[in-house]
Amino acid sequence: MAIGFKKSETDPLLWEPIPEQIDLINKLLTRIADKVISVRAAGMIYARDTGRNISLATMNTLAVKHGCVNPVKRVRVKKENLDAEIKAQNTKLWKMKKRAEALGDAKKLLKPEAPKIVIPETIASAPAEVKDLIAAQDVVFEPNPGPQTDFLASPEREVFYGGARGGGKSFSLIVDPLRHCDKAAHHALILRRTMPELRDLINHSQRLYKKAFPGAQWREQEKEWRFPSGARIDFGYAESSTDALRYQGQSYTYIGVDELPQFPTPDIWNDLRGALRSVDPSIPEYMRATGNPGNVGSAWVKEMFVDPAPPNTTFYHKVDLPDGTVNHISRRFIPAKLSDNPYLTKTKAYMTMLASLPEIKRKQWLDGSWEEQDGLAFSDFKRTIHVVDPRDINITTSMPKFRAADFGFSSPACVLWFAVDYDNNLYVYREYYGKGLVADLFAYKIKDMERGDNIKYGVMDASVWARRGDTGPSIIEIMTKCGLIWRPSDRSPHSRITGKYEIHRRLSVQPDTGKPKVFIFNTCRNLIKQLSSIPTDLNNPEDCDTKQEDHAIDAFRYGVMSRPMNDNSFEIASVPKRQAPDPVDKYFGY
Repeated sequence: MAIGFKKSETDPLLWEPIPEQIDLINKLLTRIADKVISVRAAGMIYARDTGRNISLATMNTLAVKHGCVNPVKRVRVKKENLDAEIKAQNTKLWKMKKRAEALGDAKKLLKPEAPKIVIPETIASAPAEVKDLIAAQDVVFEPNPGPQTDFLASPEREVFYGGARGGGKSFSLIVDPLRHCDKAAHHALILRRTMPELRDLINHSQRLYKKAFPGAQWREQEKEWRFPSGARIDFGYAESSTDALRYQGQSYTYIGVDELPQFPTPDIWNDLRGALRSVDPSIPEYMRATGNPGNVGSAWVKEMFVDPAPPNTTFYHKVDLPDGTVNHISRRFIPAKLSDNPYLTKTKAYMTMLASLPEIKRKQWLDGSWEEQDGLAFSDFKRTIHVVDPRDINITTSMPKFRAADFGFSSPACVLWFAVDYDNNLYVYREYYGKGLVADLFAYKIKDMERGDNIKYGVMDASVWARRGDTGPSIIEIMTKCGLIWRPSDRSPHSRITGKYEIHRRLSVQPDTGKPKVFIFNTCRNLIKQLSSIPTDLNNPEDCDTKQEDHAIDAFRYGVMSRPMNDNSFEIASVPKRQAPDPVDKYFGY
């Protein structure tokens, strides 16, 4: 059969050229001459694109004829050198076999049903024929050098890839679970906070997954990709802990959460961790997350991933096991920059837009800074000013002390202990934060913690005094019976706003001393965390967002309100004694 020609339909003795095949041959010969591909690879490409086989000898003859390669000189081997030549050929075959083993059975790359996911290290160690084949293929996805490559190659169990916008974080999260889609036991989950946000990820996956795995099928009803091997990738959302319950009965080998800081608390992340398990030893379990600073959950994400270790450094979270042993969960934080994405930095349009934003937002979205926060309820709270080391402050026995509490059983309860110095400065020197204790056990716990403190009074959320349909003693009555005495907090109209304002007064640096009027020991971790992260209420900028965790702030507010700055006496909250009227008759007393 003539290459590039076909028999004429009108005259069997004539051959007609096939323009497309001739053009293809010319292009292949040009690539051979430029040493882009080998003669063997050119023959394979011709057979693939035309459906007509061409032998290596025929392709080589065409290449020699057109001057693309030098003709092979045939050398006669003398009989006495035959054994040495055979030995050399065997050695060559043995080396080729070893190279194929190092590649991991390179023939799999030729099969259309096999996953076409190849890392640069594999290509570098592959035989020349495989390199030529890969060079001739369409590359579905190639990660950008730097953080995107680091994220996809990270071996840690939990990795957070976060920082500036436009770094290619979300796209990396879509690509990452494809690495094990050739295994039937692989089951991945990609999550967003709401369904409308999830739709964008689904659209990206529909443009990518079918190219990487031609047999993959998208099931709209289940929001699920199914691959020829039996592997699955689910797309879901979880706006609340109730939504996360639907995933607890599942078993996932990979869980990826896009925009993790949009979740206000780590509850959903922790709930999902319980669904991460693998029945196939060849499939490791991974949890991955991406996100930008400046969201409602940035504080806890920063505490979990950003603060424990320098960027791109593996660190370990200690876990105490029930059998008394200790294990660790490996974690890593990979920072993202806009400059990581060459497609967005070809022009400076997107960079210019981010640079034009207000200062805090610019530092968050352009620089990827996790130190800057906007929309905070207590932006005047500074760790360097208000947080002190207990070793630097002497809480004496003569200093008046009191406590304030926000009680809870299912939700956390918080108790803060205050000390007052002679300048009416407040020192929060102790904190209790926990849940699951009923009223009497709670009372005994607090009494034990403050033993020897000589507490003057305690103030608690006034709602504890209310009876809610129960017939027995109230919570406050049980605590009083146990010897823990409280008085109710201020529940007058606008007391929350007034209390927040009083906190700001205490946090303000005084012009005469250059210091604030309240100091917090660094051991009070929950109070410090909530003061530095709680946002303002979008509907009422004068108040905190009550949907966030604010139990420590409530207890702090009760304590500050019981000790206003404009009062110099300690027993401010005691009820003044009623003075008896002067008697009409000084002798008889009436």
